[in-house]
Amino acid sequence: METNFADFILNSTTRLAMPIGIYAGLEITGASVRNAVSSAQAQTEAILALHERFQTPAMLTAMDLSAESEAFGCSIRMEEEEIPTVIGRLAKTRGEVEKLNVPVVGTARTAVHLQTAANLVKQLPDIPVLGGVIGPFSLAGRLFGVSEALEISLTDPDTLELLLVKATSFLIEYVKAFRDAGAAGVIMAEPAAGLLSPRGLGRFSAPYVKQVVDEVETEEFTLLLHNCGAKIAHLPKILESGARIYHFGAPMDIVKALEQVDKTIILGGNLDPTSVFFSGKPEEVRQQTRTLLDQTNNYRNYFISSGCDIPPHIPIQNLEVFYSEVRK
Repeated sequence: METNFADFILNSTTRLAMPIGIYAGLEITGASVRNAVSSAQAQTEAILALHERFQTPAMLTAMDLSAESEAFGCSIRMEEEEIPTVIGRLAKTRGEVEKLNVPVVGTARTAVHLQTAANLVKQLPDIPVLGGVIGPFSLAGRLFGVSEALEISLTDPDTLELLLVKATSFLIEYVKAFRDAGAAGVIMAEPAAGLLSPRGLGRFSAPYVKQVVDEVETEEFTLLLHNCGAKIAHLPKILESGARIYHFGAPMDIVKALEQVDKTIILGGNLDPTSVFFSGKPEEVRQQTRTLLDQTNNYRNYFISSGCDIPPHIPIQNLEVFYSEVRK
């Protein structure tokens, strides 16, 4: 990419479709989910298969939100056909948070996703590549426990902030590694922040995301912030993160959000990945895609997408219908 990814979107002469979900590519290649998150080659092949079949405007690495936690030392449940999940809690007290070591980038499966990005850049250098990373509060929630992190945001905010400093320190270096691999940007998934109040998000998520944005963004490299749980009440605080591109899930009123942001701020989303792509009938996918395209027709600063990561084993016909409708 020789241009900023935000400008790439704003300057597009066609409607852009960028659903999140490389696992649909496994329906083409036949690899398992476990293969895709453990092998850069398997993941690369799935992403390239999706790009070849649907001529995607960008290529995204896997949204694997346990990879960073595993690098810190969390135990991970790995099933053959399920997205990996964190087991238990790595830190339960302030003392354990203080002793927590920030890992080296490339530890555990972070190396898989970095290598995947490098593979994609090498094979198709003219197509933007976006790495997938977790956000600071969501990472803190996986290390300390999500409900426990929400609790100490009220009862012991100093401990949570200490954990966020360590999480953010690692994420800055991880995102820089995607940049060094030649990626055009990253999608930072911060879903747990949608569970906070707007005030809480403004304290425990947005400032830390902004630290990452300030450290990593260049004229050629962009951070897209994803929050699948955020609602319109969260929007002002989310915008304090300082990113130019935001991606939202089904709870967000995307039209109201577009009405409230500057035309230079780009929003994406927000077809439900489960009810639309996974369990929807082709005609339902067509209708919901058409409705959202019609509602956002006047906004150049919008791209249509799934509201979150599309789960494995979706009917590939649903993606075909989606892309067909966008092309129309």
